[in-house]
Amino acid sequence: MKKLTDQILKDVITPRPENSFKGTFGKVTLIGGNRNFGGAIIMASTAAVCAGAGLVTTATDEINASALHAQLPEAMFADFTDDALVADLTQAATSVVVGPGLGNDETSLRILKNVFAHTTEKQNVIIDGSAITLMAMKKLEQPQGNIIYTPHEMEWQRLSGIKIGDQTEDKNKAVQEKLGATVILKKHHTEIYTSDQVYQLPIGTPAQAVGGMGDTLAGMVGGFTAEFNGKADKAVLAAVYAHSAIAEKIAESQYIVLPHQISRALPTFMKKMEGMNEDHHIGFLNQEILGY
Repeated sequence: MKKLTDQILKDVITPRPENSFKGTFGKVTLIGGNRNFGGAIIMASTAAVCAGAGLVTTATDEINASALHAQLPEAMFADFTDDALVADLTQAATSVVVGPGLGNDETSLRILKNVFAHTTEKQNVIIDGSAITLMAMKKLEQPQGNIIYTPHEMEWQRLSGIKIGDQTEDKNKAVQEKLGATVILKKHHTEIYTSDQVYQLPIGTPAQAVGGMGDTLAGMVGGFTAEFNGKADKAVLAAVYAHSAIAEKIAESQYIVLPHQISRALPTFMKKMEGMNEDHHIGFLNQEILGY
């Protein structure tokens, strides 16, 4: 298992081309957030916007529209029960994030099936939270696309059939290869299973153990893979590393880290990273530039 280092940030977060526009940096469509869990999709959407995606659309329960607009005016709203609209938004996206706060009822299942029916091979499809649980419960076929799962250990148990205590590197890798997908297994030291390597994230803090942290990571992965679509595999790794690097710094002065603080710190973090040379390290990050 290879240790992930801050070199991945240098490889991925590079200066934006002068001749560019919002379409240059991809479109993200996020689907989730039922009546009870609207915060999850709003946090994921915030992360996608702050990560630099060119356009972000959030398909969620209409009860969440006002909260979304109040918290994140940069994101566009769509009613996730409008099947035709969600199908169009799914097909138009560079990256699709489905699952944060989606729920496990029949409406959630119908929405998920609709999304899965309209992804394409060229898209990045991030499957998180409720979507993973529904896939396991209903034995849904994996959709088309560059599939990226973001399970915690129990969700991985449901999807893979491997009990938490038996989730070894070899067993996890075998299932990942069968799926033909990237797996970000969230745990004390998160593990990332890719087509050709297994990485372990050596950083992170217990201050991240709060609700919404995984939703934020899913949104960051969506944003990074859209913005840096030409190097999407590395973008996944960079998102995972940046998520914990920022959290570690915030935790130096806070007992817990709130997920939205990571998102709000991202633009400044990325600006510092774009010009970082081989002699610099994450130590440049300080409270004055965190931006929350």
